[in-house]
Amino acid sequence: MDTLELQGEEKLIEVSHLLKTLRSDLDQKALQTSQLIETLQKLRVHGRKPENADPIYEKEGIATLSTYGFDEPDAIICREALRCLANALLLEKATRQRFVDLGNGRKAAEKLKEENSDDEFLCSRLLFLTTYDSDLDFDKLFSECSLGESINNHIYRHSKQFSKGKKKKLTPIDELALSETLKLMFNITNYYPHQVAAFSPSIPHILKILSRIEIPTPPLQAPVNYLVNSLLNLDLAAEKSKPFSTNPLFPKFDQNCNVDKLINILDQAVAMHKPSDLETLAVPLLTLLRKIYSFAPEGPRKYMEWLLLPEDNDRDLPIGQSNTLSSRLLRLSTSPVAPSLRDGISALMFELSGSNASEFVRNVGYGFAAGFLMSHDMAIPESAKEAYSSKGNKELNSAINPITGQRFDAEPVDNGPEMTEEEKEREAERLFVLFERYCLLDSKTLLTITPFDYGTDGIAVADYPTFLQATCYRSC
Repeated sequence: MDTLELQGEEKLIEVSHLLKTLRSDLDQKALQTSQLIETLQKLRVHGRKPENADPIYEKEGIATLSTYGFDEPDAIICREALRCLANALLLEKATRQRFVDLGNGRKAAEKLKEENSDDEFLCSRLLFLTTYDSDLDFDKLFSECSLGESINNHIYRHSKQFSKGKKKKLTPIDELALSETLKLMFNITNYYPHQVAAFSPSIPHILKILSRIEIPTPPLQAPVNYLVNSLLNLDLAAEKSKPFSTNPLFPKFDQNCNVDKLINILDQAVAMHKPSDLETLAVPLLTLLRKIYSFAPEGPRKYMEWLLLPEDNDRDLPIGQSNTLSSRLLRLSTSPVAPSLRDGISALMFELSGSNASEFVRNVGYGFAAGFLMSHDMAIPESAKEAYSSKGNKELNSAINPITGQRFDAEPVDNGPEMTEEEKEREAERLFVLFERYCLLDSKTLLTITPFDYGTDGIAVADYPTFLQATCYRSC
């Protein structure tokens, strides 16, 4: 059905008329199912932009749509009304509390029990939106509506599509539904940390999907980014409970398979995304890798070090100049447009170096290590000047330039005259001034939250924490 998008007063009159028609039919029951669906579809089109759609956002408008969305026996009518509600809660903050005041939080949680991706998508989105700007008590939804169990069941249902020999790509509605459920789970674990253990049963199913799903292009988009984000708050180390005999992160058949997939995603993301995009998209992935490394067995730890730290052949050039993943990460660690990414990469490299300043400098060189160490009040160790390669048998490896990380025997020969002491002092002063400017820039750069805005195609983008906006949040 094609509905002409109206403007100004004409749109306001039409929206008011459509809502009045819907309210009247709650009592009169005069409209046929097809007429109700058409009326709701027209209202949904007009509700995609907030201008002159005020009647939808008022208490009476939310109440009318809620009645159709949760009490109507016809599934198509229900979903059309829920789509209108989802757009309203997305576009107008005040509607979230009105939605909750009408008792709809509980109704959405009850409806989420149904094993249907359309209903999962809509109910998870509505509940996700009410984690902001409302007083909905999610603890009650856990105890009275089995919300945690419903979320786990949906994730398990989606994971069954990734059994061996089956397709490795979700249908569009399944992808949307899974993404909304993962976002809801992340926010619940963020705002209700005492409920984290309820989602431990989902860990192996999230990892199953993540390990078998085709990496999209570019990589950090739905649902991959939401799969990564959803793991951040979960009890991956099984510190609070022991739900599994073997940690699903490190399965017996291949302890490295999950970290390998995560690093593969990072590798492709670094190659395809712009640094400004990686600032919000890649930081959760870096944080997850750091978290996993902190409790991983020796085998996966060594594997992560091997994949992410510079290798000996990286030292044929100054560190950071080759095209390996470690070099590309190190180049990004100095990006002026991505302060959180810079710190995340440097922190990962530092922890992969055993959180030891000397090892860190040996691995990446003074040039990449100094800024991180100084910004975290850690002195550059004198022992780091004993520059040997960080991999393999250090005693047998060639000497390394502690500044550039390049092997001395691979450096170009300088046949020019040696600098005088005065020239050395001037160069040192110049470098110190540049470093001070860098530190000043770093201290003034803040990670901002993207305000409410619209994408270039007019699709609504909500004012959620920026890293959740991996893709435009589309209206229904």
